[in-house]
Amino acid sequence: MNAPTTPYPLLRTINSPAELRALDRKQLNVLADELRQFLIESVSRTGGHLSSNLGTVELTIALHYIFNTPEDRIVWDVGHQTYGHKILTGRRERMGTLRQYKGLSGFPQRAESEFDTFGTAHSSTSISAALGMAVAARERGEERRAIAVIGDGALSAGMAFEALNNAGDMQDINLLVVLNDNEMSISPPVGALTQILARLMPTYNAARSAGKRVLGVAPPMLDFARRVEEHVKGMVTPGTLFEEFGFNYIGPIDGHDLSALLPTLQNLRHQSGPQFLHVVTQKGQGYKLAEADPILYHGVSKFDHTQGIATGKSAGKLTYTQVFGDWLCDIAAIDERVVGITPAMREGSGLVRFAERFPSRYHDVGIAEQHAVTFAAGLAAEGLKPVVAIYSTFLQRAYDQLIHDVALQNLPVVFAIDRAGVVGADGATHHGAFDLSYLQCIPNLVIMAPADENECRQMLYTAHCHDGPSAVRYPRGSGMGVTPQAKMTAYPIGKAEVRRSGSKIALLAFGSVLGAALEAGESLDATVVNMRFVKPLDEALILALAQNHDLIVTIEENAVVGGAGGEIARVLERAPRAVRTLRLGLPDQFIDHGEQRQLLADAGLDAKGILAAVEAHRGCNT
Repeated sequence: MNAPTTPYPLLRTINSPAELRALDRKQLNVLADELRQFLIESVSRTGGHLSSNLGTVELTIALHYIFNTPEDRIVWDVGHQTYGHKILTGRRERMGTLRQYKGLSGFPQRAESEFDTFGTAHSSTSISAALGMAVAARERGEERRAIAVIGDGALSAGMAFEALNNAGDMQDINLLVVLNDNEMSISPPVGALTQILARLMPTYNAARSAGKRVLGVAPPMLDFARRVEEHVKGMVTPGTLFEEFGFNYIGPIDGHDLSALLPTLQNLRHQSGPQFLHVVTQKGQGYKLAEADPILYHGVSKFDHTQGIATGKSAGKLTYTQVFGDWLCDIAAIDERVVGITPAMREGSGLVRFAERFPSRYHDVGIAEQHAVTFAAGLAAEGLKPVVAIYSTFLQRAYDQLIHDVALQNLPVVFAIDRAGVVGADGATHHGAFDLSYLQCIPNLVIMAPADENECRQMLYTAHCHDGPSAVRYPRGSGMGVTPQAKMTAYPIGKAEVRRSGSKIALLAFGSVLGAALEAGESLDATVVNMRFVKPLDEALILALAQNHDLIVTIEENAVVGGAGGEIARVLERAPRAVRTLRLGLPDQFIDHGEQRQLLADAGLDAKGILAAVEAHRGCNT
């Protein structure tokens, strides 16, 4: 009997791009097939981003084959398409740890590999970073190249165009921008640029194919036509746009055709000045299920890749995202002024049903957080009630607009802030660790943190009723399992709720940590307060607690530095009786990826950690 064939026989010989570059070009298609199958099997076991990685297999191979990485720098925009890159750069055997506690990151990390030349995970940063690298090479007299790989969704952000504008004016740098055009971001593509790409490429490709058929019988004419094509392509493709920025535009070419990719990249490697290569790919390429539904297979949990992802409704608890989506539909049904806005996160933010029911009042503005916030301010200035659905980590990108355009003008914009606190497998770039710190210093802004699903619904309604800017921040996943009440009731602004009466110790919990606080409070016989409002604080209650408690402990799933606990300490400075305080929150460091429960335990924000912190504090003060 013959021994079983080793799976991925060619892929398993590649542990670095140097070994990849030693292959004959004829072997690369076999390698691409093996890499694609390896990705499908690997990601189905760990979870992660699948569609985007399947779409960049050939492009990844071609870039590492032609360019001398890591001497030549590749910057991957967002970076959720870099699994193939990780596999080819010596991390294949660690892919089983992907996005797991102390395992491989789901994004490029400089500390993880010398081939990860720039850490990414937020979109539209690649051209700026690669331009910086290209200018550094010029200043040092180095001949290395800098390559930015950016998707058409990421190209919709203003930052990408700022970088293009800057780069196009520098004709003495070695910069290549590769536009990976798959007509997708996470949600379906939006915006004028996307429409230009989608409308003109079929015209261009059809004309090109027809020309090949007609002129193919006369090789000299075909060669002449190819030369003429370079001069007239700007009339029917988006090349004119990028050439006006100062780039030499090439494309579009098939991003899955190595026979086209390799010679094109080889030629571009020897060109100086800003170069722009437009490649067309398909998300989910080579896996029929992902090709048919690239959104479903964009970010996946573990699944059976031979059967596909089960799409039936789960019988589990409601997630906060679902609570928000239901509330938005309900409030829009009774208030025609309500408008929903998302920066390219329709699915992730729970807006699918709203988009279907109220299409004229739904606005996906693309990956443009700054624009989303000021757009909302303009709507509010005209009497509408905009709701901006946004992840905590992405709201950071619109901080100036939040302050200058919304809060300064005291406009009634509701910010539904999803993924607050630790988010799990996406890691440091996606944890919502800072929103309470950067929001509570802004005048006019009301900030709420629900402890359960019903509070989330009622707080969103409270924000809707408030005549000024407001934010409701809630975590990823499900809560305590409390069924939201259909009836909507606004909470009194700035009023907390005592959930347990005790003695000596008071635990003041903000939002999602209330469950752990209640559990710890039982062991400590402590008073437990559901603070509800981060701003304004219930100062009267805080000062009252200071009168009959010896220790006040603040607990928040936010950075302890600059967090809500600091504001409570400030209030307590006015207390007539001195009281000891202990502030618990996320540590002053970037938190890596792992399961939410594990990360919270590491931060001491579970019941066990709260108990240990209180006992340690009491021991130090005896």
